[in-house]
Amino acid sequence: MRKLLFVTAMVIAVNTTASAQESNTIGKNEIKIDNGIMTPEALWAMGRIGSSEASPDGKSIVYQVGYYSVKANKSHQVLYITDSEGKNHTLLTQSDKNETDPTWINGGKDIAFMCDGQIWAMAPDGTNRRQLSNDKEGIEGFKFSPDGKKVIVIKSIPFHEIIKKNPDDLPEATGRIVTDLMYRHWDHYVESIQHPFVADVTDNGITKGYDMLEGEPFECPLEPFGGIEQLDWSKDSKQIAYTCRKLIGKEYSVSTDADIYLFNIETKSTRNLCKPEGYSRPVTDATHTMKDQKVNEESNLVNNPGYDQNPQFSPDGTHIAWLSMARDGYEADCNRLCILNLTTGEKKYLTEDFDSNVDAFCWSNSEDTPIYFIGVWHGCINLYSATWEGKVTQLTNDWSDIVGISSANRGNKLLVTRQSLSSPNDLFIVSPGKNARKTTMCQLTNENDHIMSQLTLGKVEQRWVKTTDGKDMLTWIVLPSNFDPQKKYPTLLFCEGGPQSPVSQFWSYRWNFQIMAANGYVIVAPNRRGLPGFGSEWNEQVSGDWTGQCMNDYLSAIDDAANNLPYVDKEHLGAVGASFGGFSVYWLAGHHDKRFKCFIAHDGAFNLESMYTDTEENWFSNWEYEDAFWKKEMTDNARKTYENSPHRFVDNWDTPILCIHGEKDYRIVYNQGMGAFNAARMKGIPAELLIYPDENHWVLKPQNGILWQRTFFNWLDRWLKK
Repeated sequence: MRKLLFVTAMVIAVNTTASAQESNTIGKNEIKIDNGIMTPEALWAMGRIGSSEASPDGKSIVYQVGYYSVKANKSHQVLYITDSEGKNHTLLTQSDKNETDPTWINGGKDIAFMCDGQIWAMAPDGTNRRQLSNDKEGIEGFKFSPDGKKVIVIKSIPFHEIIKKNPDDLPEATGRIVTDLMYRHWDHYVESIQHPFVADVTDNGITKGYDMLEGEPFECPLEPFGGIEQLDWSKDSKQIAYTCRKLIGKEYSVSTDADIYLFNIETKSTRNLCKPEGYSRPVTDATHTMKDQKVNEESNLVNNPGYDQNPQFSPDGTHIAWLSMARDGYEADCNRLCILNLTTGEKKYLTEDFDSNVDAFCWSNSEDTPIYFIGVWHGCINLYSATWEGKVTQLTNDWSDIVGISSANRGNKLLVTRQSLSSPNDLFIVSPGKNARKTTMCQLTNENDHIMSQLTLGKVEQRWVKTTDGKDMLTWIVLPSNFDPQKKYPTLLFCEGGPQSPVSQFWSYRWNFQIMAANGYVIVAPNRRGLPGFGSEWNEQVSGDWTGQCMNDYLSAIDDAANNLPYVDKEHLGAVGASFGGFSVYWLAGHHDKRFKCFIAHDGAFNLESMYTDTEENWFSNWEYEDAFWKKEMTDNARKTYENSPHRFVDNWDTPILCIHGEKDYRIVYNQGMGAFNAARMKGIPAELLIYPDENHWVLKPQNGILWQRTFFNWLDRWLKK
């Protein structure tokens, strides 16, 4: 639940290449698809493009691709290289190890990468492979200094500030003695944290290095998804900017106050770039929203009390930029682009006029427009530029999502990763113009053309729906494959998670609209209240009002489709969703007035009182609910939230429901899904529970993914295709 979300009669044979079979690796999957219909096996056969980087001269691109084997139930990560025209694609790595995180070093003479917990290097043609590090603890990430003499390495260190270390004479003891909050995060117990180390690069390899946060009980990068992008080298290789939230336990669990720090290599001193020297954090109430606490008073916002992360030094080294949220405790606050002049100390925000999130950015080589960034607007993630004065210009205007951005090292050209509701990730070179009409894109990869070219995809349409309060709401409509306008089709309302994640042009390997279309369903996917890309007022309306206007928006979308689209079979409607979308399904189950014939809820919150104390990131519940459920004096929004918890309306449930949950989901704990399923069965309602002992908020293992998709469509077909 963060911003941060099948059935077929046809079986597809998935064959790996001969060389992959001989070396016991998982290679590119060659498949044959009958009748152009996408299946779960086809989805899992696709290569998934990951990180990429242009060479210093801009002539070559190295990139990572993951291939999956359902039979082996695992993935294999490999590295490719191509030229800047998208020609001459060459597989560089052919071992049975996962090789990841490629980056250029030695001025482009070599490519460094991760393999088996160590840093390796090779020539750009894949030869001269050699191991650079030999760290017994293992390395989890790295970034070389611009001069190539040093490298940041990310390693995990033991952490027993919250979970005590068990006695040495009880090595088989599995119990954990917990002394504070944040004892587990996302899908693991917190018994280690990551720290950045600074190591020397010598002729004999990489040294062990020293801990930049020696003796500090704080993580860097941030849990649970932070990586090496949260640190950056200065251009003279003398300083490191890093992201850190210097809090632990209860204070950590209720705060999003992460800052940017500057570490001096020579003096080993650190200063906070977000707060003045001597800053003292105001005392906070851990059982009440931060909205009206002193830390978020206007006078304190100059101290950057919200999330600040992902610093990048400017090409000339005079400035540093990072992503910045204004308010503490609000993880879905608007991500702004903050720039600090390292000489004068002046700090300003370049994207104040862009009323949506900056998802990622990179510096340009232009004096007039120093920054390129990507952000969502009207259901698409496009490319923008910003001037020093804060003028923002949209540079692409496609029905697509740009999900990665970096310099292509050729003038002002950019290397981007792009996807859409009808196409998985591929790499492109963008030549930015003065506006969207003058910007051009050159596709570098066609990773899954051998699969996509065999598929008949559903048409994607954009529809604006009137809401109950008279607003216009963007809704994506996806039509079934081989659509016949004379027929009527069962239709699915897609409920988005987050609760503040956009329904954009995303490509998912689980919540994939094209496989739903291939199974004969119309998909109605509204950008309901609470989603970014429609202004801050629209985005923030959901907080404190989970069951108000956003639920009306869902019903407006499905009612519009049922009453105005002649191909929608209003007698066979279903509602599906995960995380906040799962919560939405549970709430709709008690309030849908017999609109729907079946429901599917994945990892959804069912009992909000239980959810308040079950989740590990307590800032989320505090901001969204506003008060702890046991407080006699609480805000009106808090009272309304608890009174409208889905579990209070089970007496109205009358519709078949499938509940799905992972037991390693510590964000929305699996008792929520079990409680909903148990309640349905006790009422005599047809229900199924798909429970995964080894999955978290997501489903990551191939065979579990196939089981998820088959179960999903078996359930829908059972109730919507009668």
